[in-house]
Amino acid sequence: MAYIEKRGENSFLLRVEAGYDSKGKRIRRSKTIRIEDKSLLKTKRKLTDFLEVEYHKFKAEVQSGNYISPEKMTLTNFIKDWKTKYAEKELAETSISNHLFHIKNHILPSIGHMSLDKIKPMHILNTLDSMKRVDGSDQPLSDRTKQDVYLTLRNIFERAVEWKFINESPVKSIKKPRNVNGNSEVLVYSEDEVHDLFIAAEDEPIHWRMFLTLIIAGGLRRSECLGLEWNRVNMSDQTIDIQQVITKGRSGAVIKAPKTKKSKRLISLPESVIKELVEYHLHWKKEKMKMGELWSEKNREWIFCNEDGTHFYPDTPTTWWRRFTNRVGIRYIRLHDLRHTSATLLINQGVHAKIISERLGHSDIRVTMNTYGHVLRQADQEAANKLDNLFSNKKSV
Repeated sequence: MAYIEKRGENSFLLRVEAGYDSKGKRIRRSKTIRIEDKSLLKTKRKLTDFLEVEYHKFKAEVQSGNYISPEKMTLTNFIKDWKTKYAEKELAETSISNHLFHIKNHILPSIGHMSLDKIKPMHILNTLDSMKRVDGSDQPLSDRTKQDVYLTLRNIFERAVEWKFINESPVKSIKKPRNVNGNSEVLVYSEDEVHDLFIAAEDEPIHWRMFLTLIIAGGLRRSECLGLEWNRVNMSDQTIDIQQVITKGRSGAVIKAPKTKKSKRLISLPESVIKELVEYHLHWKKEKMKMGELWSEKNREWIFCNEDGTHFYPDTPTTWWRRFTNRVGIRYIRLHDLRHTSATLLINQGVHAKIISERLGHSDIRVTMNTYGHVLRQADQEAANKLDNLFSNKKSV
């Protein structure tokens, strides 16, 4: 006989007998369901039929051993299911890798031990407020990192609601952390600093000098530089063709197409950069010949590669960059900020935002405007200042 008890205006308790334990004590499993469809509550027959169906589904879960009581499901255990039943089937490698990084370093240390149904909005707020840098430094976390952790939490708890473990996500009532610092996180080098950078890099291996040159001259992302092959360089047309990237996945490097259609693009390079590429290509071919049979990469010709021809691991340029700036005393900004430096230099040269947007591979010009709006406003003011003499010196007719 089905045990169904009304507990509230729209909630009902289901209870199922599950045999006896080792001490002969009766085992009971219970589950509370809430009915959101008000039309069901108004019709007794429909309500009874619905509750009977839910009861027998619950009973089948209990008897098969598949039912897990929400209070016994910790966030850590739920994330294991989230990973295998959702993330690995629905998300891209890079997205999974990013989510798992935030889960390991920020989410599980804070609330991983808690029962899924006991996690409240305040626990989410405390998790976001207590986040610290993984490298242990005293520098504050970026707003972007907090936003990414928030999105990971939201995704996890949305699945928990979808799979009926909880009725409402504790993240639902929490606002996404806002970008408190606005555009201040976009750090760039001035023209003088770029000049000093290349002087400091003169004693570095040629591939690193070329890497820096392409990021700044072409506004490339790190992953785009790593994904470049020689057949994508057209020396006569002075262009490089961005068609693939190398990013970090769960089990290593991943070679894939760029994230958006706009990221696939043809980029024109200055003649001086093409000359550097010609020299570097000659060096590259000599190194390949020198390695002989030890050159293990047989199918690809990566522009930036290890001694055996295999592509660099995604973290390799970042590691070198941090060590390099520290070693030569150059002001440290992120490697990705060299891409921002490229955009800023173009803006200061009067290049239109639409051209810069296409050159950087932004999905929409609004991304460009939002990212570099402060620089564009400064350039606009400088343009207005240049017109000032024209109007202030007008002669009356």
